[in-house]
Amino acid sequence: MTFAQPDRSIDPDTFPRMPSWVTSASTETLEDVAFLSGAALSHLHLVLGREEVPQALLRDRLALRAAEACVMFSGRQERAAELRDAVHLLRPGDLPGPAGETYLAWQRAVEGPVSVKALGRAVPTFEPGLIAMWLDAGKGLPVTRAAMVLEAVLMDAPRAETKGLILADAALAQALGWGHLVPLLAGGLKRADLRKRGDDLRFACHRAFVSSTIEAERLAADLARRAAHLKAVAPKLRAKGAGDAVEMFLTRDALTPSALPLPDRAARRLCDRLVDLGAIRELTGRDTFRLYGV
Repeated sequence: MTFAQPDRSIDPDTFPRMPSWVTSASTETLEDVAFLSGAALSHLHLVLGREEVPQALLRDRLALRAAEACVMFSGRQERAAELRDAVHLLRPGDLPGPAGETYLAWQRAVEGPVSVKALGRAVPTFEPGLIAMWLDAGKGLPVTRAAMVLEAVLMDAPRAETKGLILADAALAQALGWGHLVPLLAGGLKRADLRKRGDDLRFACHRAFVSSTIEAERLAADLARRAAHLKAVAPKLRAKGAGDAVEMFLTRDALTPSALPLPDRAARRLCDRLVDLGAIRELTGRDTFRLYGV
């Protein structure tokens, strides 16, 4: 696989930045926070439409952040590094544990286009009919729909916070016309917010979407710069299968060398070469069982 030289007219540094009146505003009323969440989501909608943003990679990294938030809601101590290990270092037959299952649920949720069938893979303990019923519980504008879906799930299954947050993000994506779920809500909520209902929950969701959307926009801009650099150095790579490996790095938060379509030694050399070129990073700080990502 070969990569064309990046289009110099596409400059990630020209990303439209979130207006300061969104990023610095403080709100006390539902009306105000609803206005800000609408403005923030509208801005993110434009960013997600930019061709230089590595969409699958962005969703996968946001899935990690959402999983980390959900693990914290459950009172567990695992953070991003432990979640990566729980999933990427599994051996055949191993179980990922509760934290790893949470991360896998979010990964499955962002893999394919939003649909009841796809969501069923992310939340397999729920029947498709039940998933469809909860999604239909959301009415009105996008954030209101997401809040209503989250409330409906938590009313019926109070301990299913992760599943409720996945379905709430799915409802938001459907309302906004996004083809894929973009994990946003979990990263902006507090644990106490999950006990709220009605207007209090709607307020918390609006506020959460403001903060998480700001962070998602910053992450999108950063990943666009990193992806552009990785594509620029790709022609320098001579290893057979390097092009396919680069494509994998552009879609996954983290990879082990053994996951790449190269022999083991060649895969490790390729990862070291990409690190030397500043195109990817080693994410663990370990000498063995390393993980790499853009």
